[in-house]
Amino acid sequence: METVRHDERATAYRRVAGEDGPTVLYVHGSGGTHRLWSAQYGATGPSGAAVALDLSGHGASEDSATTSATETLDAYVADVAAVAGETDASVLVGNSLGGAVLLQGVLDGALSPEGIVLAGTGAKLTVDERLRELLATDFETAVETLHGDDMLFHDPSTRLRERSVETMHAVGQSVTRRDFETCHRFDVRDRLGAISVPTLAVCGEYDRLTPPSYHEYLAEEIPTASVATVPDAAHLAMAERPTAFNETVAEFLDTQFGR
Repeated sequence: METVRHDERATAYRRVAGEDGPTVLYVHGSGGTHRLWSAQYGATGPSGAAVALDLSGHGASEDSATTSATETLDAYVADVAAVAGETDASVLVGNSLGGAVLLQGVLDGALSPEGIVLAGTGAKLTVDERLRELLATDFETAVETLHGDDMLFHDPSTRLRERSVETMHAVGQSVTRRDFETCHRFDVRDRLGAISVPTLAVCGEYDRLTPPSYHEYLAEEIPTASVATVPDAAHLAMAERPTAFNETVAEFLDTQFGR
């Protein structure tokens, strides 16, 4: 892992060199790390050069001293901006909270990518009240709930599910809860028309956390957006059905950037 220092903290990222097409930077979601994207920054990924970061407080990245959802989102945007600048990444891909980070950063002018992919996310990310309560009071049950039917996964392998549970426990209750609270307060529905870069909204067919309707809305409201669905997957389509996900992203990159 490499690191970049900014705002009095170090943000960690993994970089894979390549010469084919733009450098793509991947941003994970709530309770995750860069490892979510292992099938994307690896040899079979949709781009040659790829980068995946750990947001503040996740994985190998130092945490930020944030006390509100707005401050947390701004800190995560700063993480992405720092890594994108350090690696010359020009296409940004975000899952769930990571998608919110990209939308916020682009709309506020902190991020200036040539293209974005919004995967399993939305313009508003309301979190179910019962899940919010569990994240605060019973983290073990919250993690199990998130790994229930058609939540994070549709039909995962045993090992994929185990790795996901292990990652969320490693990130921990405090940071994971902060992530979901940040999602809960996120809403840029009235600003989407200002996005002008090529955008792909893609989600798993069975995603209950950010269903296909969220992505259809993004495609309708963002003038430069298109929408795609990954079959037989839920929220983490990039991990559950990596081949189909990668093909979808590769087609977007080919169309927009002549990869």
